[in-house]
Amino acid sequence: MIIAGLQYFSLIDYPGKICAIVFTQGCNFRCPYCHNPELVDPNRFQQTISYDTIFSFLEKRKGKIDAVEITGGEPTIQNDLEEFVQKIKDMGYLVKLDTNGSNSIVLEQIISKNLIDYIAMDIKAPLKKYKEITGVNVDTEEIEKCINLITNSGLDYEFRTTCVNSLLSEEDILEIGEMIKGAKRYILQKLVPSKTLHSKFVNEFAFSQMKLECSKEIIKNYVDECFIR
Repeated sequence: MIIAGLQYFSLIDYPGKICAIVFTQGCNFRCPYCHNPELVDPNRFQQTISYDTIFSFLEKRKGKIDAVEITGGEPTIQNDLEEFVQKIKDMGYLVKLDTNGSNSIVLEQIISKNLIDYIAMDIKAPLKKYKEITGVNVDTEEIEKCINLITNSGLDYEFRTTCVNSLLSEEDILEIGEMIKGAKRYILQKLVPSKTLHSKFVNEFAFSQMKLECSKEIIKNYVDECFIR
């Protein structure tokens, strides 16, 4: 695992739990609005954090936090993700995994071995727009496989989409609704433009509150719960 960040405490990232957040370095997508560019662009990579630092911290926090979220970057491209998660589980923590849904083999392995408790998958766009949004050639069959794996996993989960005004429309949200029809939870995320992978998106507009509310109305017929975050 290449770890580039550790957030000691969060009340909002794991629903109903107090969690720490581990940030992995490296991603196979290049979404221009990404708000963690230092984890995605090799030219911006910073000093990494040792395993000893992570597990020493987690040892000291037993009984004070409930869970560990593993995010990125994209955690599923890390070679030893399974071993890392197993060690966290052995310490008695719940584990939440954030993923872009591009690696169904890894996702299936860690689900089948009961190594995670909560999954958050980013749905970037309707399948036909994935290359445009992510900046890379995406195997959209992998996206579909991961959606199906998650919805049938028996785990708690959420799908989420970052709503960028110049990239997505309400019609796109409708298509995403069709992709995840029957899902437990879908989150419409506001764009955070304070820092982005491509500088022009620093001044990009998120969906207006009205557009977010309209999108929520569109999607609520497809999923059990829909929230704006």
